[in-house]
Parts: sequence; structure tokens; C-alpha cells
Amino acid sequence: MFGTHKKAVRQKGKLQEKDAVKAHFHDTLTRAERRQIEAAVARAKRTDKKEKSAQDSIPFQRMFPDGICRVTDSYYTKTIQFQDINYQLNQNEDKTAIFDSWCDFLNYFDSSIRFQLSFLNLSATRDSFAKSVTIPPQGDDFDSLRAEYTEMLRNQLAKGNNGLIKTKYLTFGIEADSLKAAKPRLERIEIDILNNFKRLGVTAASLNGTERLRLLHDIFQMDAPEPFRFSWDWLAPSGLSVKDFIAPSSFEFKSGNLFGMGRKVGAVSFLQILAPELNDRMLADFLDMESSLIVTMHIQSIDQVRAIKAVKRKITDLDSMKIQEQKKAIRSGYDMDIIPSDLATYGEEAKKLLQDLQSRNERMFLVTFLVLNVADNRQRLDNNVFQASSLAQKYNCALTRLDFRQEEGLMSSLPLGYNQIEIRQSTCWRPN
Repeated sequence: MFGTHKKAVRQKGKLQEKDAVKAHFHDTLTRAERRQIEAAVARAKRTDKKEKSAQDSIPFQRMFPDGICRVTDSYYTKTIQFQDINYQLNQNEDKTAIFDSWCDFLNYFDSSIRFQLSFLNLSATRDSFAKSVTIPPQGDDFDSLRAEYTEMLRNQLAKGNNGLIKTKYLTFGIEADSLKAAKPRLERIEIDILNNFKRLGVTAASLNGTERLRLLHDIFQMDAPEPFRFSWDWLAPSGLSVKDFIAPSSFEFKSGNLFGMGRKVGAVSFLQILAPELNDRMLADFLDMESSLIVTMHIQSIDQVRAIKAVKRKITDLDSMKIQEQKKAIRSGYDMDIIPSDLATYGEEAKKLLQDLQSRNERMFLVTFLVLNVADNRQRLDNNVFQASSLAQKYNCALTRLDFRQEEGLMSSLPLGYNQIEIRQSTCWRPN
């Protein structure tokens, strides 16, 4: 009897404490913030725990306030936003210098660092437009002119880029046993990358945890007009995780070659590089598309010894195939020097690559190139994918839909530095 009474008192105390926290929580938030948190709670309650939720699909474990993200048990990443550099309008000598500096920048990443380049064309909300061009009043006689000029800028900006905001990010990650071990090395790499961007003349800044969450929210919530509202202080009182503030209303991966995200539909394709050299205009043409688009490149350097051994093995395989073709030619009674042109071409390219790796300051990279298109309906999505495919063909490349791997493709397109698509192509950067 006495024990039951004590248990009831403890439960009553917990309820009173929870009510007090809830009351304080609601008193410190605006109506819009309370509405957003209540919507997140409602989404969490609607989730069927027997099935995988939208939050479960998002591939990271924890986001920290300083911007470090623990993606897996032993993989940690950070993200840097960088601006454009005026490359195309420079003289040829300046272009060569910029490209050499860019190659040196890429060669900084050794085989222990994975990095990802993300180029985003996302529909802008009204608040985003307003913030980007607003001229604040100064309290003088010219405030009316400032307001008029701000309105003009908003109208011109909306007309000029079809309501799209274009941003660029570099995400890098390392393997580590713990956050304590990962943090100093990530910070050291971060300083080096920012200094390399500075030498290139590129403005760059690191994202903290809130800014990284806002970026993920803007990707997932393309169909939602609500701006991102979040505070680390909200997590404990609400019982929510950071994923509840960024997750869309739903993911749908029923079809093999497209996916649903909220009220939007999307498709992920990978770029098959067929050309011996890529034109630097291809990426610019992708980003000039007047539609929501994310271009992603996952890049990892190969250890120099491993790269040389891999090329030598490939040369050995090509020589073996060449010998087989020559034997076949002798048995058939024609000239043994006549071999398939592909074998001759690949053999010459492989030997040239081996020479460059051994004698020049050159590094080999594995690259996964993904293109994510998003639209309001399937017909518009098909048009956007067709346009992107035409641009790829223009540069002797092929854009291939990721059949039955759309979920992995979508999550690999997030600026988290986590690649779930193991379709890698080798390429080299020549800094000299």
C-alpha cells in the first residue's frame, strides 16, 4: 500500500515536471516555431515503427553543433561552402594558372580523405529571396529609395534565374575511432582547405551544425514553403531528433527509376565518362538548366603505389588479350598485326597513364558522378532528365538512370560525404 502510494507520487511528480517543461517550452517559442515542432511531433507519431520511416532513410547518425557529422560508427564529415571563381572570362594564361592551382588543391587530398563536390540548383523560398537582396534601412531620408531598390532587385532576381538559388559545397570525411579522435584532424584539414581556396581567390566558409541541417532541410523540403526553424535547445523538451526537423513528409521508392519525396518526384542518374578528356563546360551547362538539380561528385584519391600497380595489371591484361587475338589471327590465316582498334587504343592510353604516374606529379582518383533531377510531376521530370542526357551526349558521355537504386542515389546526393553508389571511374589531374 505504502509502496503503491510512493510510486503514484513519483509518477505525479514526473507529470508535473513534464508539464512545467512543456509550458516553459511553449512560452519561449513563437507561434510559427510551435507549429513546426508540433508538425514534427505529429509526423513522428504517425510513423509505423514496423516499417522504415523517412527519418530512418537519412544516412547519418548524429549532427553536432560545430558542424561535424557522424555518418557511421567510424566515419565523420564536415562541409565547406564556396563561391564561384571567374574562370571563363580570364585570359588563357590566367586560366592555366587557375587550373594548375586547382589541380594542386585536389592533389592535397590523400587516400585517407574522402571528399565530395556538391552543386545545388534549388527553388528559392520567398524568405530566401528577401534575405539575399534586402538593403536594411538606415533611418535617414533615403530609406524609401532603399526599399524601392530592394523590391526591384527581388523582381529581377526572380526573373533572372527562374526562382533558383545556386550553391556549391565541398564535404570531406575521415575514418576515426571516436569524435575525440576525429575532431582535431577534421579541423586541421578544414584550415588547409580554406587556405587553398584563399590561394585560388575563392571565398569559402565552413558550415556549422545548424547550417548543415538547413541545407538538408532545403533539399528534402522542396515542396514546403515553410522556412527552416531549429534550435538545439528544442531537442530535449520536445523529445525529437534533428532528423525530425529536416525529414520530408514521406519517401516513396516503389518505381525502379524514380522516387517520390513529399509532393515532388525525382530521379538519380550516373554519368558514364566515355570521352578521354572532359570539357570544363559540361558542368557549367548542367548548372545552367532552369530546373531543380543536384550534381554530385564523390572523389577519393588512390595511393600512388596502388595506382601504379593497378595500371600495370591492366597493361598486362591488355597484352594478354592482344596475344590471344594474334593467335586467333594466325589460325585464321590473316595478318597477326591486325588487332581490334580498341585494344590498340586502350593499350597506348594505359602506357601513357603509367608514364605520367611514374614521372609526373600526377595522382589518380576514383570518381562517382551523379545527377539528381527533381520536378513537380513525372512529365516535367522526364523532360529535365532528357535535357540533362542531351547535355551529357554533347560531351561524349552517357547519363544512365540508376534502376532500382534510387534510394541509394538520393542519399548519395546529399552533402554528407557518404557514397552508397559503387560506380567509380578512374581519372587523373595533371597539375603541370
